[in-house]
Amino acid sequence: MISRPPNKKPSIGWAVAPAIMIAAAVLAQTAKTPDPPAQPLPFSHRTHAEQGLNCQGCHNNPEPGEKMGLPPTATCMACHEAVAADKPAIKELTRFHKNKQALPWVRIYRNPEWVRFSHRTHLEADAKCARCHGAVAERDALWKEVPISMESCMKCHRENSASIACNYCHEGH
Repeated sequence: MISRPPNKKPSIGWAVAPAIMIAAAVLAQTAKTPDPPAQPLPFSHRTHAEQGLNCQGCHNNPEPGEKMGLPPTATCMACHEAVAADKPAIKELTRFHKNKQALPWVRIYRNPEWVRFSHRTHLEADAKCARCHGAVAERDALWKEVPISMESCMKCHRENSASIACNYCHEGH
């Protein structure tokens, strides 16, 4: 039984608070992250970030700057001709590279066609990748962990004094 402090009247909030805290702790422990989509090869952003690689080192931003590219196998092979070359996944990467085939990575985030979004504009404004994509540098596998919604974009635009006019991001721009 939980005892209350002396000279204090019992209150619902005081008695319920421990139960709410316990329920929140149980929910946090049992919350499951979604299963990442199956990718053609295992890839750990965490392992690569720990080696000092940054997002733009592998993901290029071709003209007109709207999308970030997925790295060509040549980018990977710049290190993996020597690093971990005997691992099965790197052998498979090497096969793709020698056959001049792009890896069929499954994109995690995709904007609707009617949304105009420029990665370049956001990078030039010093936006951090993690703001929209989550803690990628800490992940061994990726899933859609940050909602890409009008609400989240509007919140960020307000916080950073960017335009919230409809035609700033939608057709008619």
